[in-house]
Amino acid sequence: MTGILLAVGIVAGIGLLIGLILSIASIIMAVPKDEKAEAILEALPGANCGACGFSGCSGYAEALAKGKAEPGLCAPGGLACTKAVSEILGVETGSVEPKVAVVKCMGSLDHTTYKAEYSGIMSCAAAMKIGGGLTACSYGCMGLGDCEAACPYDAIHVNNGVAYVDGGKCRACTLCVKACPRGIIEIVPKKDMATVRCSNHDKGGVTRKLCDIGCIGCKKCEKACEQGAVKVTDFCAYVTPDLCTNCGACVEACPQHCITFFKG
Repeated sequence: MTGILLAVGIVAGIGLLIGLILSIASIIMAVPKDEKAEAILEALPGANCGACGFSGCSGYAEALAKGKAEPGLCAPGGLACTKAVSEILGVETGSVEPKVAVVKCMGSLDHTTYKAEYSGIMSCAAAMKIGGGLTACSYGCMGLGDCEAACPYDAIHVNNGVAYVDGGKCRACTLCVKACPRGIIEIVPKKDMATVRCSNHDKGGVTRKLCDIGCIGCKKCEKACEQGAVKVTDFCAYVTPDLCTNCGACVEACPQHCITFFKG
């Protein structure tokens, strides 16, 4: 019995000694906290979306504290966040351009079809692994909601086979952009302008067979735009936001009605 108690005492003593050594080591080797970075992190929204170009909010906060980044890169935080960060850094608040996500597809089930019946996992990424996706158009929205599931702001929903963004809720965090396996969601300036709501790059004849609202690359929009904001590349038109004056000439010229007025 004495031997057992002695063994227990020795083990307990060793444990106590190791614990004491670790406690002392943690104090000696502790990495000092950057109070400025901690304060900035508190001011950021905590979305950890990476829209700022850094590895989440902590990465952006550290870069700001070290002077390696500028305030105003946090899209979800907006102007209020930029002001708070600027106050902590003691710098002037710069301008922040509001942005929003837009789905470059209007191929709902009223305009296109599925090429096959799909009964797998309800995920666009999963469907892409089976024959490149289930929609007739290999560029269009599959409507299985990966973007909807990724959005922390309830700003994007699938309706009749295609995703739509609620501009009033969208914070331009880019999570839906990253979630879309077909890359048809784009972050654009939140302003009134024309937007091509199609991502198809097939020749016009092929596109017409797949979707009756798809861009056919006819260049009528390009010719109608006096500002040079519309260009057709690889049979698909694109509007440069900075050049668009929202005059509506391209919208009127488009025979497929795939260019729409975008309200910022």
